[in-house]
Amino acid sequence: MNYQKTNYINAIDVGTRSPEKQRPSASGHYPPMKIGIEAQRIFRPKKHGMDIVALELIRHLQQIDTHNQYYIFVKPDADHTCIPEAPNFEIVAVQGQTYLDWEQIYLPQAMKRTGVELMHFTSNTASLRCSVPKIITLHDVIFMEKMPFKGTNYQKLGWAYRRWIVPKVMNHCAQVFTVSHYEKAQILAKFPHLETKLSVVHNGVAASFTELPAADYQSLHEKIKPKQFLFFLGNEAPKKNMQNVLRGYAQYVENHHSPLPLVIAETVPKQLRDWLTKLRLSWLANYIVLPCYIPNHQIGQWYNQAAAFLYPSLRESFGLPILEAMACGTPVITSNTSAMPEVANDAALLVDPHQPHEIAQAIQQVTNDKSLAAGLRDKGLINSQQFTWVHHAQKVQQAYKALVRPEAH
Repeated sequence: MNYQKTNYINAIDVGTRSPEKQRPSASGHYPPMKIGIEAQRIFRPKKHGMDIVALELIRHLQQIDTHNQYYIFVKPDADHTCIPEAPNFEIVAVQGQTYLDWEQIYLPQAMKRTGVELMHFTSNTASLRCSVPKIITLHDVIFMEKMPFKGTNYQKLGWAYRRWIVPKVMNHCAQVFTVSHYEKAQILAKFPHLETKLSVVHNGVAASFTELPAADYQSLHEKIKPKQFLFFLGNEAPKKNMQNVLRGYAQYVENHHSPLPLVIAETVPKQLRDWLTKLRLSWLANYIVLPCYIPNHQIGQWYNQAAAFLYPSLRESFGLPILEAMACGTPVITSNTSAMPEVANDAALLVDPHQPHEIAQAIQQVTNDKSLAAGLRDKGLINSQQFTWVHHAQKVQQAYKALVRPEAH
């Protein structure tokens, strides 16, 4: 699937008639379904959770389905080689300035021109104008809860847009996927009418997250000394619990004669200084390393070298990094709240994310008790194998068939 050769929306003209009921051929095979998948942001270089889920779904549909035709609706961006070539997958590049006009104005035009029979929206929101059945992956309803939110005006606008659009599109969808049983309960509390339409499709962990030979991450040794460290994916989102991670780590440092450094990804120096000043922990900066953003294809190296991965979020609908770290053989410390116990099972140390001393104690346990760390490593490897993207794609494809070809299902 060559991005350079793929038609843009104004070059596609395959008709706009409503799809007719299809019948099998003499050999018993039904004609290919025409499936649309909204994956607006998968070409951006800096991918986040929902982008990764959409990308892995597409990659694994390519592995299991060579018969049906897929149209992947994207916003043009730099990383246009992230999807492998496949003859039955076509990229439809849709122009648009803002998220709102892309999704509500230009995407409906592109859907109509391609003549898709089903549309799968992968990132919580959807077009109001959609004449074919639509599936929505609703990763979470955090944006409908009263959590403190600080961010740019653009982020606040996105938050407001989701609060406005999601209740509307939930009334006009054929099916809704979510990523955990915990999140299913949260969604049904707000949208009880979805009871018969809502199903859980767990995320998977990519095969690239695996135990690596030391030579594969030798270059990190030049950046991090000593060779082991604690690893935390932190950012400005309140749910990531930066302040309690820093407080817990400070307690660990104060009670340990030779503490491991803390590597915090996705945080820039100014953000860290602001946090440490606010918490009166400026001295802690001497123990913290900031690599800033780590590309997704490199993050496995950091998991592999870490003595432990910290993920004590206040709220997660799934918690994909838990599985990524486990697949790399890294002991995990995560929260006893929301979906994290569902994902971690018995393969992680669970803490109350509101209690810094519990975070400190868990760090102390993992770094001091080699037997405990080895047990967590072994359990984590087994647990991560229960979550696969192939299974995720198979469940999604079954839903496509049930909606588009119910007579063949």
